[in-house]
Amino acid sequence: MSESIDHFITVPDGLRLHVRIHGEGNGGIPVVGLPGLTRNVLDFEDLARILAAAPYDRRVIAISSRGRGLSDRDPQPERYTIPVEAGDVISVLDRLSIETADFIGTSRGGLILHVLAMTHLGRIERLVLNDIGPVLEAEGLKQIQGYLGSRRAPSTFSEAAEILQATHGAEFPALGAEDWAGMARALYREIEGKLVADFDPAIAEQFRAADLAQGLPDLWPQFTLLVDKPMMVVRGAFSRLLSRETVEDMQRRHPRLVAVEARGQGHAPMLHVDGLAEKIGAFLAR
Repeated sequence: MSESIDHFITVPDGLRLHVRIHGEGNGGIPVVGLPGLTRNVLDFEDLARILAAAPYDRRVIAISSRGRGLSDRDPQPERYTIPVEAGDVISVLDRLSIETADFIGTSRGGLILHVLAMTHLGRIERLVLNDIGPVLEAEGLKQIQGYLGSRRAPSTFSEAAEILQATHGAEFPALGAEDWAGMARALYREIEGKLVADFDPAIAEQFRAADLAQGLPDLWPQFTLLVDKPMMVVRGAFSRLLSRETVEDMQRRHPRLVAVEARGQGHAPMLHVDGLAEKIGAFLAR
């Protein structure tokens, strides 16, 4: 099993970002994992171990965006934006002397890739969009607004797993006890004997305050920039954020796009479950 190595990389405005690398000695084009809105490098832990080992032997680099996990909280919360976080990704690549990479973007991480399509298209070789696309359904956004900050605070990791399963279990029937326990470990951190959600509360406040009544602009112009790039989209079968109609539209605009449905999962699918990791590994190896 591949061991991971943690790095802390300072970006231009002085914040340190937590970067975890699996298979650091592996060659070839690295794979960069970009987590979701309030998530961190642990979202890619199981997938990264698989991709870093035989037969794939990839170097996998997961980045916790500012304010998430062990990355520094931003004293100016207004900088928690997708363009700023996209710039952070490029700063990390530059510090690691990575010119091009394959990318896996979960939810917000996939939105960051749409921004990079405009600013640094040449840095992207292949990309996997995990339950995200150019159109975000209002129902899914409201669902995220609803559960951010509304869960009761757990006292133990086992209680955290129970709360997560109670909140999301209907949309994730494919997950077992170990999966819920892993999700709890990824979402919470123990600080001074108490479990806390492992992200800056300002991120949740900012998202909950967003006015969704007018809808959000689509990202088809940015998506169009990516149509020459090998692309896979993974959609949770119970996702409310990425619709089947949007995936079908993505396929029409990108005829070589590989679409995979994560059975028994909602937003956003865990990528090591039900053979998804092997499908991603095979796609990235083409």
